[in-house]
Amino acid sequence: MPIISETELRAENVLNTAKQMIVAARTAPKARGVDNLEIVIADHKEIKIIAQKMMELSQTDEAFAFFSRDATNILKCDYLVLIGTRIKSLGLKGCNLCGFSNCDEKDKNPDVPCVFNTNDLGIAIGSAVSVASNLRVDNRVMFSVGKAALELKILGEDVKIIFGIPLSISAKNIFFDRK
Repeated sequence: MPIISETELRAENVLNTAKQMIVAARTAPKARGVDNLEIVIADHKEIKIIAQKMMELSQTDEAFAFFSRDATNILKCDYLVLIGTRIKSLGLKGCNLCGFSNCDEKDKNPDVPCVFNTNDLGIAIGSAVSVASNLRVDNRVMFSVGKAALELKILGEDVKIIFGIPLSISAKNIFFDRK
């Protein structure tokens, strides 16, 4: 049997982890069994496009200055997972968690998230990152990556909230002690 260095397998292992993460996200519980999620894996080519958009956004608003740091960070990754949700009311009676008296009132404000959409997104993200953690693949949930992916419409026009989860295998976790 030939000797195979672990460094030769890193990208393959990261991709395999990403594939398992998207399964975990898809099968995570959803309110009323309604699935409003879109989930994809971005390769290094797409990561470069996302990083470029993050750099652009970092120049538009002081609040987004950290996007440039995150963009530099994700360029060290072979793959990242994007998980996003559509905003669709679930028609639950007496919920009021979004601040409106009912779903019909909320639907008059289509950009206001249904709490169950964002909750389902959070559960899916938690399921996905638990897979990566169990496989000892470094990861970090990033709003900045999702914001750039949203601007690029990577998950489509109807997806309104996205988070990115870049993945890395290295001796030191690249997602901590960042400058």
